[in-house]
Amino acid sequence: MKEYYDTRAPEYDDWYLGRGLFAARERPAWDAELARLFAVLESLPPKRTLDVACGTGFLTRHLRGDVIGLDQSPRMLEEAARQAPDATYVQGDAFELPFPAGVFDRVLTGHFYGHLEAPERECFLAEARRVANELVVVDASRTHSDVDEHMSERVLNDGSRWEVFKRYFTGSGLADELGGGAVLHEGNWFVVVRAP
Repeated sequence: MKEYYDTRAPEYDDWYLGRGLFAARERPAWDAELARLFAVLESLPPKRTLDVACGTGFLTRHLRGDVIGLDQSPRMLEEAARQAPDATYVQGDAFELPFPAGVFDRVLTGHFYGHLEAPERECFLAEARRVANELVVVDASRTHSDVDEHMSERVLNDGSRWEVFKRYFTGSGLADELGGGAVLHEGNWFVVVRAP
């Protein structure tokens, strides 16, 4: 998957912004819900936060406090450093976080958890809980999807095609899966859950 994200880095935000290959997609009330998502992230108290799989920094830039962005893709990190220059960035593995136990107050991850299959989820959750006592997960809402999970074909601007595992969540379902927590947002497109 590293090759996919390295290739996609310069165009990744087109999905959020409805540009390029995503310009013709019908996403009712997308912009209003995206603004609400930003507001939810901005309302989180400032803390020492690790943004795992930070990608281009599109969500990272809305976090307050001392923020470290981690991603496996150097090209994603280059985009993130331009977009959210106040954060610090580290190239690393989400399944073996290169940090000591308890060094963060919060782990946040956006649109990463929903790509993980069961063994990867367990590994990631163990690592997130090792380094922080709070986890915030932003992912895709089940409301607009006909399925809970599937293999999704992704087509990039260069015409390459990639298969990506993808899951969709209700707020309560995600909270239950994380072992409890508060649903901070549940809309047509996004869910946000904060778990202890």
